[in-house]
Amino acid sequence: MNTKRLQIHQLEKRIEKFAQCQDYPNPPTGWIRAIRTALGMTLEQLANKLSITKQSVRETELREMEGSITLKNLRETANALDMDLVYGLVPKERSLEKHIEKKARKLARNIVHRTSNNMKLEGQENTKERIQMAIKEHTEELIKEIPKSLWD
Repeated sequence: MNTKRLQIHQLEKRIEKFAQCQDYPNPPTGWIRAIRTALGMTLEQLANKLSITKQSVRETELREMEGSITLKNLRETANALDMDLVYGLVPKERSLEKHIEKKARKLARNIVHRTSNNMKLEGQENTKERIQMAIKEHTEELIKEIPKSLWD
């Protein structure tokens, strides 16, 4: 197994677990406020743990709700709550393999259609079946190689 395939395989195992989290939306108030209030912790108590003001904690909670909080700030707040920050990226297809396949199919389709159009202009038009077979074959080739052009 080549290095790229090994990396993909290892990441797939992690992504698989994170993908399950996509089914659960974040609390409407944000994680910080939801956890703080569930624990019965006041703004002042969390502020003391972070060595900041109550107003700064409130601003942190608002930034989280707005999506403008930094990872550093989120990690520091999680530590103050005696928790870990869990962070990951999940492909929209929920799998790196499916993500690669989608991109490869799109690129293969573009390449085959471009070639097919050139052949049509030269009076050498292919059948729809042959075009579909060429797309499938080229997709498999691109999935195997994962060229950098896949991400253009």
